[in-house]
Amino acid sequence: MYTLLKPLEVRQKLLKIGVRVFATFDFVRIFDLSDTKAKYFLENQSKSDGLLMRLKRGLYCLRTDLPSNEEIANSLYKPSYLSFEYVLSSFGVIPEATYSVTNATTKSTREFIVNDLSYSYLTIKREAYIGFGLIKENDKSYLIAEPEKALVDYLYFVSLNLKSLNDRFDLSNLNNDKIFLYASKFKRKKLDIIINNLLK
Repeated sequence: MYTLLKPLEVRQKLLKIGVRVFATFDFVRIFDLSDTKAKYFLENQSKSDGLLMRLKRGLYCLRTDLPSNEEIANSLYKPSYLSFEYVLSSFGVIPEATYSVTNATTKSTREFIVNDLSYSYLTIKREAYIGFGLIKENDKSYLIAEPEKALVDYLYFVSLNLKSLNDRFDLSNLNNDKIFLYASKFKRKKLDIIINNLLK
């Protein structure tokens, strides 16, 4: 016989197993429910006063224990990793704060708005989908580009005339060999010229 799930117990179990963002099929598996019962609970608890927040269709998190912007970014669109201005700002390579969580993906370009914050995803070549790693902080984990790769990703879009070149870079803590290595994966002459001029 099916017993209605209690929100408090759902929260406790999700936190215990370290699940911060989950899809409908994850919820079905974790709580051993039918699709219909899982969807009913998820829809009911995604209302403004409920336990859950819907991040996009079929993707949820706990409203009481919100994941970080970085975790949300990784979960909204896969495969992806944090890159471009968001990472450059985080590492102090550019002085400006960013108002969008920027990401690289091998899929089509997309944008999502969650809690009035933009999560943007720009397409890069599969051959260039490298130069990132998994960061673990306390109970959080997410994929983020090395600052050198975030710079090259950004300059690639400058070379396509899809971004304007920032003239206030601080490259003093970056590894030039890594920059050239990551740039070589794009196989784009104009990108190489921009980087050579920047690193003079």
